[in-house]
Amino acid sequence: MDDIFTQCREGNAVAVRLWLDNTENDLNQGDDHGFSPLHWACREGRTNVVDMLIMRGARINVMNRGDDTPLHLAASHGHREILGKLIQCKADTNASNEHGNTPLHYACFWGHDLVAEDLVNNGAQVSICNKYGETPVDKAKPHLRDHLKEMAEKQGQNLTKVPFKDTFWKGTTRTRPRNGTLNKHAGIDYKQLSFMVKVNENHSGELWKGRWQGTEIVVKVFHIRDWTTRKSRDFNEEYPKLRIFSHPNVLPMLGACQSPPAPHPVIITHWMPYGSLYNVLHEGTNFVVDQMQAVKFALDIACGMAFLHTLEPMIPRHYLNSKSVMIDEDMTARISMADVKFSFQCPGRMYSPAWIAPEGISLSFCFFIKPDFYIFSDFLPSVLFFL
Repeated sequence: MDDIFTQCREGNAVAVRLWLDNTENDLNQGDDHGFSPLHWACREGRTNVVDMLIMRGARINVMNRGDDTPLHLAASHGHREILGKLIQCKADTNASNEHGNTPLHYACFWGHDLVAEDLVNNGAQVSICNKYGETPVDKAKPHLRDHLKEMAEKQGQNLTKVPFKDTFWKGTTRTRPRNGTLNKHAGIDYKQLSFMVKVNENHSGELWKGRWQGTEIVVKVFHIRDWTTRKSRDFNEEYPKLRIFSHPNVLPMLGACQSPPAPHPVIITHWMPYGSLYNVLHEGTNFVVDQMQAVKFALDIACGMAFLHTLEPMIPRHYLNSKSVMIDEDMTARISMADVKFSFQCPGRMYSPAWIAPEGISLSFCFFIKPDFYIFSDFLPSVLFFL
């Protein structure tokens, strides 16, 4: 069977849907050139596949190795309907690639007049220069150039050239596709793990920042007393069920192994630059969480939990709390599968009782929480589940 990139490129919606239904498949992974499935579907104009990928949580502003976003590809190939869908999902109309070209540069160069108009009507700037000092209207034919300038002036745009690398459009949330090859390795060779910085240590084990196959990871080394053959068997049976790559609000466990010489179980996940939701809210990450972002976090968590509740069989021993919700580089909240308790880890013991899952909070407790902003941010997902 062809890979997911070929299926998206060819518009095979049935095959794409089947692929997405497999929880070990990551729709935000990239191919050898950093093209995500969404890149290919947008480039080839596969509207039905684009709809499916967006609905499943494809990253809209993801960049390939040339820094092209899906919007660049839709604009350069004149796929107006897809362009509209991406813009509706908050695609960055002024994203620049490695050459400094924005989607509008390509729409103008290839003569896609209506696409260029749509971009300008949605905030694309006509005066942003690429590496070579050229603006989008410099690349357009005379009739389109004059029309776009007129549109821009009516919208109040400043037609003075914006030099390349100007900070005008900084602050956007663009990300690279994840390394899809990592998804294929459930069992990991301990010798391939590079331990860089110890993040935390407590009675249950150690947490390290490290690298594996060129990717930044988090390594959790458990300290389990009386490690037995049965515990080892349970560990090897349970961790593969936590490799859930198919939902944008779930952070999968990449894989696991046992560390020599003492057979301590080890699990690894992707490194999240902002840390946990608890870190973001309470430990000064220099990121301001306003009410809109707090609600976005809450919805992310609710979507992730709703997905986990559809799994059969259910994943037991996972307690929703702000310390087990990780914040990705594009400010997406993701429920960490690395925080699921294994069957041999002190059954019934609660490590953070103040942040237990909604199922364990009494209804009265939920609705009498002090209306402090930070508490509200953490507990809104719990409230949502009761509504």
